[in-house]
Amino acid sequence: MTGSTENVRTQFFDYDNPTRPLKLRVGPVLPRFTLAYEMYGKMNSDKSNVILVYHAMTGSQHAAGINPHVPGVNGRWTDEMKVGWWNDFIGPGKALDTRKFCVICANYLGGCYGSTGPASINPATGRRWGPAFPVLRMIDIVNSQMLLLDYLGVKQLHAVVGASIGGFLCLLTATKYPDRVRIVVPIGSGVETTVYQRILNFEQVTAIEADPNFKGGDYYDGPRPDIGLALARRIAHKTFVSLDALKERARDEVVSHKPPHGWYEMNHPIESYMLHQGEKFVKRFDANTYLRIIDAWQWFDLVAEAGARGFLSLFARCRKQEFLVFSIDSDLSFEPVEQAKLVQLLKRAKVNVMWITVHSEKGHDAFLLEPKLFSPHLAQVLGR
Repeated sequence: MTGSTENVRTQFFDYDNPTRPLKLRVGPVLPRFTLAYEMYGKMNSDKSNVILVYHAMTGSQHAAGINPHVPGVNGRWTDEMKVGWWNDFIGPGKALDTRKFCVICANYLGGCYGSTGPASINPATGRRWGPAFPVLRMIDIVNSQMLLLDYLGVKQLHAVVGASIGGFLCLLTATKYPDRVRIVVPIGSGVETTVYQRILNFEQVTAIEADPNFKGGDYYDGPRPDIGLALARRIAHKTFVSLDALKERARDEVVSHKPPHGWYEMNHPIESYMLHQGEKFVKRFDANTYLRIIDAWQWFDLVAEAGARGFLSLFARCRKQEFLVFSIDSDLSFEPVEQAKLVQLLKRAKVNVMWITVHSEKGHDAFLLEPKLFSPHLAQVLGR
């Protein structure tokens, strides 16, 4: 079938240009790096049908189809990674219709699924980067993906789409590179890091750094900081789903009365479910990558990173674009008031914007789990 995404493979963009290195917002330049990416569908003759998708914090380049193996990720490509995380949204006849569009998704710079990150080999030392990996900001991730688009010959995107902190990247792309984007779709996101997010993120950082196996990030030759990373995941996970959905998911969980650490004995399916979420997660993710992305989240400054003086002048750049902003009414991670702020700023800047509130019981994760709530609106705007 034309545009089929059934079987896909990860491709690798190797950037190596000492005369034009990637300038990071903080710290040194990167003269060379690799981005792992996947493409679904085909570019048209003038490459004007490309949609760039930014994944969420712990996502990957594998957004659609089946990919059984990615080389060089050291066992992190677990079974749950093999089916694309947005498989119900991308493909023939779906919201991001690969019969019409070419969809690209890349693993973040700093990631752990094939892109250069702390778990990658530092060519200068022959050892893993570990804590020596440069500090990243959100704009560095965006700039690296613009270099990928340059390599692919894509001058202007039909659309950029991003959910959760992928929405931050979506907004940065639209405002830093307004001539490169036509349609902008942030889903369950916002324009700033909230106080609530900042507290939760700080708790996750301290959980990882308190693990005795973390060793300041230099743990690759020994045991991993799995206890700290699992705890960090549990701290975050409770914001991804509504409490009612969490209770429903845990309903059939088998309670293990055998305490994994210390003396406490679990006695409720919720506890067992949350324990399982952490244990499952550490098999597929790297603690240093987790910290690098959280750090970029904590320091996120949309106006400054896009090089503007204020929100009005920032979004005035987007008057030739069309925005579709999604809220999820049960979202505990990016509450609807955050999208309201974004929409108000866009309207003040006289930007064409449509705001859709999705009514779901599944919380923040609704953007992954309920395509029927998003797809009609996505298909309508993308098809214009």
